[in-house]
Amino acid sequence: MLDLDGHVLRTFLAILENSSVTIAADKLDVTQSAVSHTLARLRKILKDPLFVRSGHSLMPTETALALRDPVRKALDIINGLTDQRPFDPKEEAMKFVVAANDMQRDLVFPDLTKDAWNEGIDIEFEFLPSGQPTVGLMRDAHCHLALTPLPPDGADIFQKPLFSGKMMCFYDGDVREAPKSWKEYCEADHLTVRFVGGGTSLRVLPEVEESQISRPKISVPNFNAIPPFKKPRQRVGHLLVLLVEHPSKLLQVR
Repeated sequence: MLDLDGHVLRTFLAILENSSVTIAADKLDVTQSAVSHTLARLRKILKDPLFVRSGHSLMPTETALALRDPVRKALDIINGLTDQRPFDPKEEAMKFVVAANDMQRDLVFPDLTKDAWNEGIDIEFEFLPSGQPTVGLMRDAHCHLALTPLPPDGADIFQKPLFSGKMMCFYDGDVREAPKSWKEYCEADHLTVRFVGGGTSLRVLPEVEESQISRPKISVPNFNAIPPFKKPRQRVGHLLVLLVEHPSKLLQVR
């Protein structure tokens, strides 16, 4: 126990957050050998490898993942011994890296940033396209947050629902009628969003295989590109009703 100090714990978190001894050394402004030595020391103290190599990255063991929150709390307590200043968002310059597709980004953040700035909060956001986010994307891009209906499966990724809504069929009422059944919807002329890295927005339909629905005639890279393609033909698509501007033209099909 007495061999554990703030320096050792901070080094552990740097490796955990960056999956790399080299990057952790750069973040801590120390040599790579110093980080490697500290990691070897910590492995001996805890009697666990803590990290195993996977390609060019280090993957945490179950022990390392279980230690993440206790180590953070311990460092907070150590910091509190010398720094009793309470957190005040108006006194902090904050920056967050957010992975989100255009739909989630435009739904949440314009009002959030406007309200923050109006209250005198200095906050900065950097947005990255999330596609279907992976654990690797969040770690490699150092994302603080990913907004997605398809969260990555990672033991160290904390997930929390922000909002929910019904899945709805949408169409242009000037060129077609609503599908009258699930079968008619599946056989309709579809358009969809194809994410970076593969997969389409059809994946968000609950308990539905993409193979059940006819191959989309149009695939666009983001949701904002959908409206111009509805007019020329009798295409249909799907979105959360919460995210569509004119819900009066929607029809629930399931």
